[in-house]
Amino acid sequence: MTSGKSTMPPRKSLNHRTISAAVAEEMRQRILDGHFAAGTQLRQDALAEEFGVSRIPVREALMQLEAEGLVKILPHRGAIVPTLSLSEIEELFELRILLEPRLLAASAPRLSAADYHALDEILGEYSTELRTNHIGRWGELNTRFHKLLYQHANQPRTLGIVGHLLQESDRHTRLQLLLTAGIERAEIEHAELVRLCREGAFDKACALLAEHIAHVGRSLRKTLEERGK
Repeated sequence: MTSGKSTMPPRKSLNHRTISAAVAEEMRQRILDGHFAAGTQLRQDALAEEFGVSRIPVREALMQLEAEGLVKILPHRGAIVPTLSLSEIEELFELRILLEPRLLAASAPRLSAADYHALDEILGEYSTELRTNHIGRWGELNTRFHKLLYQHANQPRTLGIVGHLLQESDRHTRLQLLLTAGIERAEIEHAELVRLCREGAFDKACALLAEHIAHVGRSLRKTLEERGK
């Protein structure tokens, strides 16, 4: 039996950053973690009370999250956590397939020994979180892994777009990982990507990356279609 009290995580200190940026960061993490599920209405007054701030930084935080695609602000309804349609999900993954292999092709030849060490560490962390079923970090580690692979592409605008796409697809990707056998496959394919890049097989790495992204998109679409029946 529940007490009716809020189950939200403990309030974080907002003193280390500007208030609106800190509120945005906390809300962003809750959305990506699934704490604020798709369709959730985000009420400014309730959030302001919880964070102990005025409504102004909350409103600014919501506007920032809307620019990132994590929130929609609707007339007469306020801010909600959006649900992507199947067509939007398809477009999102098509864009990733177009852009990410291009970034990898430009970046992979420039990856250093230190970069590969960092990639190996992320793979190790991913395996640990996989074994303990710690869902909350899967998206974070996946984004770090992909961004690290692409960091030397010298294409900052494309990298910025891809970072946005990775963030927007994060909630949905974790749904696909949870409801299918995608977790183990993702772990294997990530390790294979690193191996191919390390061995200089960059064309094969780019082809694997494209198929890796395409599979996640297909699997997610199929999962959502089945759940919608």
